[in-house]
Amino acid sequence: MTQKMLSEAEGYDILRKYEIPVPEYQIVKNGEDAAFAAEKMGCPVVMKIIYPQIVHKSDAGGVMVGIGSRKAALGAFTKIIDNAKNYNAEAQIDGVMVEQQADPGLELIIGGRTDPAFGKVITFGMGGTMVELMKDVTLRILPVTESEIRQMIHEINAYPLIAGYRGSKPRDEETLVKIITNVCRFFMENEHIIEFDINPLRLYESGACAVDARVIVTDVIQKAEQKERPQVPIEYFTPRSIAVIGASQDSSKMGYAVMHNLLHFPGQLYPVNNKRAEIQGLKAYPTITAIPAPVDLAVITVPAINVPSVVEECGAKGVPMVIIITAGFKEMGHEGKALEDRVVAIARGHGTRIIGPNCLGIIVPPRGIDTTYVHQSPKPGNIAFISQSGAIINTVVDWSLAKNIGFSNVISVGNQCDLDFLDYLRYVEKDPKTKAIIMYIEQITDGKTFMEVVAEVAKSKPVIAIKAGSSRRGQAAASSHTGSLSGSYDVYMEAFRKSGVIAVHTLTGAFLAAQVLAHPKRYPKGKRAVVITNAGGFAVLSSDYAERYGIEIVDLPAAVIDELNEFLPEFWNKGNPLDLLGDATEKRFEKTFEILAKHGDLWDMAFIIGFPNLVLSSEQMAKQILKFSERTENRLIATLLGGDSMNVGREMLKEHGIPSFDELDFTYRVMGRVLWQMYRVKAPGLL
Repeated sequence: MTQKMLSEAEGYDILRKYEIPVPEYQIVKNGEDAAFAAEKMGCPVVMKIIYPQIVHKSDAGGVMVGIGSRKAALGAFTKIIDNAKNYNAEAQIDGVMVEQQADPGLELIIGGRTDPAFGKVITFGMGGTMVELMKDVTLRILPVTESEIRQMIHEINAYPLIAGYRGSKPRDEETLVKIITNVCRFFMENEHIIEFDINPLRLYESGACAVDARVIVTDVIQKAEQKERPQVPIEYFTPRSIAVIGASQDSSKMGYAVMHNLLHFPGQLYPVNNKRAEIQGLKAYPTITAIPAPVDLAVITVPAINVPSVVEECGAKGVPMVIIITAGFKEMGHEGKALEDRVVAIARGHGTRIIGPNCLGIIVPPRGIDTTYVHQSPKPGNIAFISQSGAIINTVVDWSLAKNIGFSNVISVGNQCDLDFLDYLRYVEKDPKTKAIIMYIEQITDGKTFMEVVAEVAKSKPVIAIKAGSSRRGQAAASSHTGSLSGSYDVYMEAFRKSGVIAVHTLTGAFLAAQVLAHPKRYPKGKRAVVITNAGGFAVLSSDYAERYGIEIVDLPAAVIDELNEFLPEFWNKGNPLDLLGDATEKRFEKTFEILAKHGDLWDMAFIIGFPNLVLSSEQMAKQILKFSERTENRLIATLLGGDSMNVGREMLKEHGIPSFDELDFTYRVMGRVLWQMYRVKAPGLL
């Protein structure tokens, strides 16, 4: 594949076809022609080197502005050529472009690039020479609507400069909307264009002008990988019989660990080992075909070189699905990839589906299924965890036991030679035990299909994602401003937001978000919040955290304050957050909750904060929160601060599906991420 950067003149010509305003220009080969062009256009003019090897022409002294006369243009031509030759003596110089100097204006950037997973992406924000330093940009995955374009414009921190700031007149926002719309059309209609940026686009009180255009094209158009996706019946994940091929009596072998973790499986379990008659107390069979009964699932732990023949036997036996734990396939290079392709072809010939290879396997705790080699099987619960990392599954399972967190499913996707994230998402969507889904993602290949599927799943069950790879370390230098501003991680974040996925960056944050969203009420109806506490300091911190994470602490009407005044102490703070004071009794909380429930139209969610004290136990607090929950359809979020003394209340709330936190910042940060998904609030804060 060959990529090249079009000359600025070629870029201008393309933009002009899409009604994007650009300066008048002329390409010249000598100083006399430069002088003539400057005189004809009318000074001042700008002169730029046409120099394909340089991304940023200013770095090479290849741009001169404010050229005010014929003589100055003549001298500028010589200086620009000399600067370019000094910068790179081997460079190909195609000439100098003389163009009208655009009037000063608000400098913006509109850019685009082709993401390997999600396709074409548009970027908008503050432009100019400091664009990478300021990084005041936002992006969308194409196609976009006019409404989304307007939202982009309003999202950047510098939007007040467009709207009119401190007495300055507003810029021409309608022209900006039209230009971005035309730019999106230009990018979508020209598949060979893989990256571009217009920087700066100068926006005026009336009109605009694209002052610089950099366009990168390719001679090979690559389409995102797509594959046929026959539906996987949910019954495949609920087998009645399992065979472990490579089952072992040797505790140092993987086949031992997998077999050991399946000993509690309530269905039929068949060890397969051609050297032993018995494995871990169960009759062993030399091959899977020797088993005298149907097998619903086979777990393969034999060396990679033997996997093709084993899969062939599974297919002959009529096994509908196999899990290949074994490593040594495409992750090892070309030979491993060829071996993996052979396995896929064999399985496909028999209609057998594959999980893996190079995976940890699956765990379905409510059904007693654990095909992995984790140290201890997790508890049953309502969270499905799908991961591209086996090590992270090991860690999460161990951590969950200490935190008393249970799972409906734990799935290690491995190399995804057949079943992949989309298949697992469709499965857990249908699984009645699953109430929330967490994904650990390193890479998605078919991003468009992923967005379509996960958007459907997220309508019925909350989906939370941790995306690895936010660091830019080791990335090659970007070929444009846009390339440096809209990295792959940023595109994933936008894909998640657009398809209804809550993005987090810590495992703790993922499980906190899952616990909040597994609740039947799921999302709050809006951003408006009330805060009720018996601790003044935490009331103040609540105001700080709410503002930081995009949550709106509402002002309660005077009539509501009057109702509260009837029973609250005279010196309560008479506002929101509601500080009921350190001596607040169970009755004081109960009456406050009754009034707030009566006025539920004024708020969307209530943050209830308690701390250890002798006046009100955590159990009493939890009882009142549960009563409050019965009286309102709005979301309640509890934070019981402190140590083990608050555990009774926390467990009571957990049993009734009320999310409870023990750290105030996390409380607001979790809800900030939820609101980011719903309303694209500012500064949501990653978990």
